[in-house]
Amino acid sequence: MENSINASGQLTKLKIFSLQGVQMKTFHITWLMFFVCFFGWFGLAPLMPTIRGDLGLTKGQVGNLIIVSVSSTIIARLFIGKLCDTWGPRKTAIRLLLVGAIPVFLVGLSKDYMTFLLFRGAIGIIGASFVITQFHTSMMFAPNIKGTANAVTGGWGNLGGGVTNMVMPLIFAAIVGFGYTKPEAWRYAMIVPGVMMLIVAYLYYKYTTDTPQGNYDQIGRTKETRQKTDWSILGDWRIWALVFAYAMCFGMELTFDNVASLHFVDTFKLTQSTAGFWAGTFGFMNLFARALGGITSDKVGKKFGIRGKGLLLAGMLLLEGIGILLFAHAGSFGMALVAMFSFALFLKMANGATYGIVPFVNEKNVGLVSGIVGAGGNLGGMAFGFLFKSSSITYVQAFTYIGYIVMAVSVIVLITRFYKVESVEEIEAEPSILMA
Repeated sequence: MENSINASGQLTKLKIFSLQGVQMKTFHITWLMFFVCFFGWFGLAPLMPTIRGDLGLTKGQVGNLIIVSVSSTIIARLFIGKLCDTWGPRKTAIRLLLVGAIPVFLVGLSKDYMTFLLFRGAIGIIGASFVITQFHTSMMFAPNIKGTANAVTGGWGNLGGGVTNMVMPLIFAAIVGFGYTKPEAWRYAMIVPGVMMLIVAYLYYKYTTDTPQGNYDQIGRTKETRQKTDWSILGDWRIWALVFAYAMCFGMELTFDNVASLHFVDTFKLTQSTAGFWAGTFGFMNLFARALGGITSDKVGKKFGIRGKGLLLAGMLLLEGIGILLFAHAGSFGMALVAMFSFALFLKMANGATYGIVPFVNEKNVGLVSGIVGAGGNLGGMAFGFLFKSSSITYVQAFTYIGYIVMAVSVIVLITRFYKVESVEEIEAEPSILMA
């Protein structure tokens, strides 16, 4: 593997099924960390038909739960990027997993809407794990492959949203099969993601390092030597364009993960388990679609530069918006599924294409930029949540409005001039992904 490592110890090739070297161990453990956090973060979503009946929730209250589940992550993501710069991604990940597991374990103690709302908000902090994943992956891979590596770890982590939609109803049904009531079953089911988080915290502690050369304290990266946070980057329009873009793709993904099961149950009269399965297929597309966006972004970037990456992202968002409109007005469940798979492909590719740009707009503040753009995703999810909360707007109308908004943002991204000075290291090698 020596010939695929640059002078900084970063990999220039992604050997996707390898566990050789700290770089690839970190690659696999960091996406797994995001996966289990996503599983815990959205573990309650496919069980909401049962929870809604158990706690007597109104449509407005369900909307509030959608909003708080993603809004609490906004603040967490802003801070977690800075903590990665300060503590290092390894310590940050371990501490987030240990602290975040507490509300995941305890949400089953909720007896009414208000306590459930508070726990739902507390659980939302684990959504900040995404920033750690992107930061840590950027530390381990060279510029020519960063977009691809970030997209794969982000996509496989997002896969937790699909798996939880499929698996949590099965866990719920199994607990009911053991003789527990439905109100008891959804509470006990959340123990599973909590245990998974503790296991991954141990793996992160045991097998990862902050950088290819070692942890921050081992390589002499002390608080005194670390660069101070440069908040002046908030004046950079390119970063805000990426915030809006990520709000439209990842924000929509969060929203759909939250409402898909309810929409399928209420609109097409599916059972909770069946609705959870089909909602899960949306998340399962992260197995390849986000990676495809990152790979395409890297290849376009090699040929057309960062400006080409921006044009690619604008195109993905436009196609996503069109697909959402088709989904909103699908006349049957079959047509809805076809439209869902269509917009899901472009949405998840846009996720990957966004973070194919993020590491390059300000290389001195990668953690902070990753956190700001990541928070933008949750900001979109929170804003869309208000549409689904409204008693005067149907779910179909909400999806329609979102489709038009996404298309409008694609124009903003289109006219934004992304730029950077290319380094020799970035253009010296073709992005490559090896199946070994």
